[in-house]
Amino acid sequence: MRTFLDRLYLFAGFAAGAFLVTIFVLMMLLSAGRPVGFNIPAGDDLVSWCMVATSFLGLAHTFRHGEMIRVGLLIDRLEGRTRHYVEIVALGLGSFFVGFFTYYAVMLTYDSWRFHDMSQGVLVVPLWLPQLGFSGGLLILFIAFVDEFIHVLRGNIPRYEKPKPQTAEEVVEQAIQSGV
Repeated sequence: MRTFLDRLYLFAGFAAGAFLVTIFVLMMLLSAGRPVGFNIPAGDDLVSWCMVATSFLGLAHTFRHGEMIRVGLLIDRLEGRTRHYVEIVALGLGSFFVGFFTYYAVMLTYDSWRFHDMSQGVLVVPLWLPQLGFSGGLLILFIAFVDEFIHVLRGNIPRYEKPKPQTAEEVVEQAIQSGV
């Protein structure tokens, strides 16, 4: 099961990357094509749908690798059992809210499919197709949250926790990697 979940998160990360490359290619074609009269009908719609898919499909992979924005002002000051319990509460609350949003995103996509909603614009497609990136990404993030919640509930340290830097070089390296 662990291998399946890790591959699911990795697949979602690769899918987000593929949509990001698609955005790049479309934007370059749109930009370079305008001066020479080449146009991609609904290119802006395609780019916006790819942006949504990139954003939401990348969430679980980002979460699992500890790259999601996290305010550690409180929890970084705690140690031992207290920190563990606060971590459980935070993951429980996170799972609840992500589950809430996931439910409504999936229902939105389902309703779009059920009512045959179509996109409005130059390119008319069933609206549930671009919504799959949104609802699917949230569903995978929800699975990642519940997975991590169960892992921490069993007494383990969170997998998204990065070890604290021990040397000045490690502090600089973490700052460079985080984009600070």
